[in-house]
Amino acid sequence: QARLEESGGGSVQAGGSLTLTCVATDDVSIITGQGWYRQRPGKELEWVAGIRGDGSTNYLDSVKGRFAISRDTTNNAAFLQMNDLRPEDTGTYMCNVDGRTRAGTPFASWGQGTQVTVSS
Repeated sequence: QARLEESGGGSVQAGGSLTLTCVATDDVSIITGQGWYRQRPGKELEWVAGIRGDGSTNYLDSVKGRFAISRDTTNNAAFLQMNDLRPEDTGTYMCNVDGRTRAGTPFASWGQGTQVTVSS
């Protein structure tokens, strides 16, 4: 099963930008989808953005036009470019990757989470 390594979180002021990175390592043969989720203080886990195997993307309405998900298929990496950050974007961001191992076994892996804090 793939292991996910996340990076890029931090603290910024409102209006600032951050880029999150998620790299899948170990036993990865095919990635069929990558996504970003977040857990905001006092809120349930929510899906933020996703990119499918064909490259198509989708976004949570509240981040459309501000966030952009992309990928590097060579390095099994996914990125979340976050612009015009707002205090309500504060939370722990986690990536999720669906794929198959070299043996063909499907997997769904989660990253450990990276903190994003936006101050007003």
